Amino acid sequence: MATPANATSVVDAQKRAPQEFKNAVDFLRAKAGPKVRLGILNGKRVEYFKGKTAIRTLLSPHYQKLKKVPPVKDEDEAKALMVKLLPFAFFLRTDRPVPETPIPSGQPKPLRLSPQQSFDPLAYYTWFYDGSPLYTYLGGLAMVLIMLAGVMFPLWPVKLRIGVWYLSVGVLGLIGAFLGLAVVRLVFWCVTVLTMKRAIWIFPNLFEDVGFVDSFIPGWDYDEPKKKKKSGTHAKGHTHTKKHKSGSGSASGKAKHGQGQGHGGGVEVSSPAPSSALPTTAEGEARAEGGSEGVRKRVTVEDADEE
Repeated sequence: MATPANATSVVDAQKRAPQEFKNAVDFLRAKAGPKVRLGILNGKRVEYFKGKTAIRTLLSPHYQKLKKVPPVKDEDEAKALMVKLLPFAFFLRTDRPVPETPIPSGQPKPLRLSPQQSFDPLAYYTWFYDGSPLYTYLGGLAMVLIMLAGVMFPLWPVKLRIGVWYLSVGVLGLIGAFLGLAVVRLVFWCVTVLTMKRAIWIFPNLFEDVGFVDSFIPGWDYDEPKKKKKSGTHAKGHTHTKKHKSGSGSASGKAKHGQGQGHGGGVEVSSPAPSSALPTTAEGEARAEGGSEGVRKRVTVEDADEE
């Protein structure tokens, strides 16, 4: 499929789509559709999704309950439907190139249109369709009615105006109470920092990402310092050093133990002599006989001296 620059405009292509395909696309574009991410295409923020998430959406029980949509029973039929939807330019395949400088986490990724428009579960697809215009029309109508009601406030009945006034005062009072609570808990924390070993927070979950009720549970708690995480490389190097030290220590201990046994027993530990330096059997016997004769001569001389 050609890119939009070389083909009919996107709007005209979407108008030619059969009603069944439009219903399927409306389901994919709704809240129950595939998870979308933010990207930048031609300098504009766009929403894109991955192909396999669209397949999972078409295989979900919610899609199976819909009427007047193309039937999808297995993964192959879901892929075939995505291939049929591509020519109508509700979404187009885009590539996500690797930037020269790393993009911080949470920032939109740059995108570019793929020259070949085909479906791949591992590829990315950018939305060129904002959903059913019915919701857009209803939202615009609601905004107009709200603006007219605000402009015509002096013409409202007296009781209605008094009720709105009390309601606005109550909302402002709640906002003021929340801000006052934030100031009081900060002052209390500063006092406990100066007077106690451990500081105390009132309603520690007040600004956490929890529900309304959980924001006030518990009523107070100690201010726990955040633990620093050690890097994996440093931890591995530290473990390797410990092992190296323990290994060298055990080796030196074994050497010292061997030397201690040698000195204690009166035996000198030495490396074995080469084979050429070892005496033969005949030489050993001769030396043994010579040694015994020398001992006998010494004993005879000592006996003569004693006499």
